[in-house]
Amino acid sequence: MIEKWISSYQPKTFEESEQALREIMQEITLAGLYRANFFNHAAFYGGTALRIFHGLDRFSEDLDFSLLHKNTNFDLKPYFKSIIEEFQAIGLNVSLTQKLKSNDSKIDSAFLKSDTSWSEIVLENSNLPLNLFRKPIIKIKLEIDTDPPLNFNTENLLLLKPFSFYVNCFKLPDLFAGKLHALLFRKWKNRVKGRDWYDLVWYIQNGIPVNLNHFRIRALESGDYQMDSISENDILHLLDSKIREINIDSIKEDVFRFIPDQRTLDIWCREYFLELIKQLKAI
Repeated sequence: MIEKWISSYQPKTFEESEQALREIMQEITLAGLYRANFFNHAAFYGGTALRIFHGLDRFSEDLDFSLLHKNTNFDLKPYFKSIIEEFQAIGLNVSLTQKLKSNDSKIDSAFLKSDTSWSEIVLENSNLPLNLFRKPIIKIKLEIDTDPPLNFNTENLLLLKPFSFYVNCFKLPDLFAGKLHALLFRKWKNRVKGRDWYDLVWYIQNGIPVNLNHFRIRALESGDYQMDSISENDILHLLDSKIREINIDSIKEDVFRFIPDQRTLDIWCREYFLELIKQLKAI
C-alpha cells in the first residue's frame, strides 16, 4: 500500500520522495487521531490542513491543531497508542516522544519519528533508483493549542486514505485569519517564512475572505493588536507596512523546496504584493 501511495505522487527527486512520504505519514496520523475520537475535542488547521483538504500546491511539515474549548490540562499522550497502531496496521513502526512544555506555554507538542528504513521502499512506475530517501528518519511535529483564541468555525471534511474518515477542520476564512496573524506577528527577529506569503497568494487568488473577528481575537490574545474592532482597511494597512519591510529574496528562499514550480515566484517583488493585497476580501 505504501509503495503505491508514494508512487501516486510521481516523485522525481529525493526531496519530492521525502515530501510525499511525510504527507503520507501526516494522513496516517490523522487516521489514528480519528479512531481515538480526538476530533471531538479539537480541530485541524494550518498549512497542512490547507494542503490536504483544499489543494494548496505546496508541501507542509507540521500538524497543527486547536482545542474547541480552552483546556490547558489537555494531554496528547493518551492518543499516542492509536497513532502507533494505525502505522502498524500497514506494516510501519513509529515512535512518539512528547516535548516538555514550559510552564507558560499554550502549545502541547509531540514529535513523530519514523523507525523504518525508508530507503528500502520500492516505488512503482519510477525511473529513480531504489534508494530514494537520503534521510534515515522523517520527523513530524504535532502541536495542539490548549488555550486557543476562539470564535472560529469548523467543518468535517472527508479524507480517503488510509481509509475513509472525517477530520474536523477550521473553515477557510478562519484558516486565513490564522495565517494572516502568523504572517504579521511571528516573533522571529531575523527570519521570515516565505510559506506564509505563498499561502497569502493562494487565499487571495482563490477569493477566500478572511474572518476579521477571529483575526482580531487572535491578535488581541497575543498582545499584538489591542483594538475592540478591526476593519478590512486596518488589515491592509498592517500588510502594507509588513510588505515594505520584508526581504523578498529571503521569503523566496524559504519556500523554494516546498513548491513544485519555482517559476511561480518570478513575479514576487514588493510591488507585486502591494498590488495583490488590494484584492483581499474580508467578512
